[in-house]
Amino acid sequence: MSTEVARSQEQFASLPSGIDICFQTFGDAGDPAVLLVMGLGGPMGWWSVEFCEQLAQRGFFVIRYDNRDTGRSTKLRQHRVSRAEVVRAFVGLGKAPYSISDMAGDAIGLLDHLSLASVHVAGVSMGGMIAQTLAIEHPARVLSLTSIMSSTGRRTVGFQHPRVIPAMLSPAGRTRDEYVTRSLRVSKVIGSAAFPSDDEAARERAYETYDRGWTASGVTRQMLAVLTQPDRTTALGELDLPVTVIHGLNDRLVHRSGGKATAQAIKDAEHLEIAGMSHDLPPALYPTFVDAIVRTAERATSTS
Repeated sequence: MSTEVARSQEQFASLPSGIDICFQTFGDAGDPAVLLVMGLGGPMGWWSVEFCEQLAQRGFFVIRYDNRDTGRSTKLRQHRVSRAEVVRAFVGLGKAPYSISDMAGDAIGLLDHLSLASVHVAGVSMGGMIAQTLAIEHPARVLSLTSIMSSTGRRTVGFQHPRVIPAMLSPAGRTRDEYVTRSLRVSKVIGSAAFPSDDEAARERAYETYDRGWTASGVTRQMLAVLTQPDRTTALGELDLPVTVIHGLNDRLVHRSGGKATAQAIKDAEHLEIAGMSHDLPPALYPTFVDAIVRTAERATSTS
């Protein structure tokens, strides 16, 4: 039965690093907390209100936030990145202005701001990489981990299908409308054809993404963090917490081998592969994702 969920206004956490993180919460602050970590170029709104409310209705205090260089969080425009640097990173020779570990540090700063000693964490794509790094580097702060359509950092798994690379590297356009047109085109390339999203909803989300502070250079800096990340396979094997790994069988942006390698690296990890799912969060699958996050969190409670 649906119940009304409390939703905060967008707020800011000013971190000691000088980064300001924009965030929003859903549900009762007295409930167990779930931190949602989004992927490359994605602001908090890519975790939809509907998704957050479904999770809060299951008895969780839900936190979504803008990673650095997205949405209303700090943009590090002082770090200019050339296309040549991106190419070097693709072949393993590049450097990045900041790392996945630094982005995990932002999440820890947000938890400190909220006075949360520990949380359940769910991350998508790059957000899964950040979530994995959180669990590895700050084990006392992470109660359970749900890693969705992500990978271990090993270059031989989770690779991109050649067809998606031109779309991902295509110019984003100079205007609001050009950005939205390109965003919808990319969504068609990497989205789940078996679970089509409403075109108008996708258009509105793209406009919201642009209007909340989208920047091409920010996406490029995040991409460099992804391309220069370390292989976490060995460290993942040392985790001691409940983990669920979810991946679509049709994912062309992060091949399913990334999810398989993640699940194989972690003792007793649950591995859920979804037929017809590609690289998005289709509303039709919200109950599946929510059930997985809740189930993983309950495993943490049962073993504590």
